[in-house]
Amino acid sequence: MQLPRTLTTSIELSEWRRCCPGEVHFVPTMGNLHAGHLALVEAARHSDAAVIVSIFVNPTQFGPGEDFERYPRTVDKDLALLAGRADAVWLPSVDDLYPLGPGSGFGVRVPAALGDTLCGAHRPGHFDGVANVVLRLFQHVRPTRALFGEKDYQQLTILRRLVEDFGLGVDIEAGPTVREHDGLAMSSRNQYLSKEERQRAPALFLTLSKLAERAAEAANFEDSGTLDALARSGMERLVERGFEPEYIEFRDASTLGPATDGPLRLLAAARLGAARLIDNVVVSRQIRR
Repeated sequence: MQLPRTLTTSIELSEWRRCCPGEVHFVPTMGNLHAGHLALVEAARHSDAAVIVSIFVNPTQFGPGEDFERYPRTVDKDLALLAGRADAVWLPSVDDLYPLGPGSGFGVRVPAALGDTLCGAHRPGHFDGVANVVLRLFQHVRPTRALFGEKDYQQLTILRRLVEDFGLGVDIEAGPTVREHDGLAMSSRNQYLSKEERQRAPALFLTLSKLAERAAEAANFEDSGTLDALARSGMERLVERGFEPEYIEFRDASTLGPATDGPLRLLAAARLGAARLIDNVVVSRQIRR
């Protein structure tokens, strides 16, 4: 299969973009591609649009002591996986996206209600870094459609709000979480798990699934106390399985605010050895007050 065209500078990207007057569908990644990424690329091909993938490990979304330096970088393998799937792959440099230097130029700040909760409470500034790099990627690529996975549900929600707030005219499409055979959500960070930890890791998805089922089966919620109790029981279950849970929370699926009468999402993050795992599931009922 034909390898995608590799673009290594913003000038090469601009030249490629001028040759694509029609729709351009975009899948931003940090590389080390797995089946979840490839599912997004396949979804991008459901029309005659040109498909471009970016590979960039963004320094501004990693905090002190996080895994920026050791984050897996596998560009040659990624390009081979994208053969026959993507038309082009952009490999921007830091200077392409941050000409004044990371942290030195202009930037956007994610509203605290969206960015400082859930994962943001444990990774200060992370979503500011995500929003800034995606905004810059969009400005260079100028896509008509961009695809992101539902595993990073908080990120997905923030990027939808970013596009709306800045009137970027990009259609954000969510791809369902792709899972291993035992339910573990696919992630580049899963390779940090030891063999024994990998055997325990599916307990995160199993715990969330059971909590969502119990919420759906509840006859009524007089207040949020029932949900809080379910979340606490899930935290306890994860501790028993050797996790260090950061949070398990029922949230409004649209705003990520406190659970309301609308659709709900159950989100969680937990550490297992050297890996930080995140996941989320749909709660198939509404709170009745």
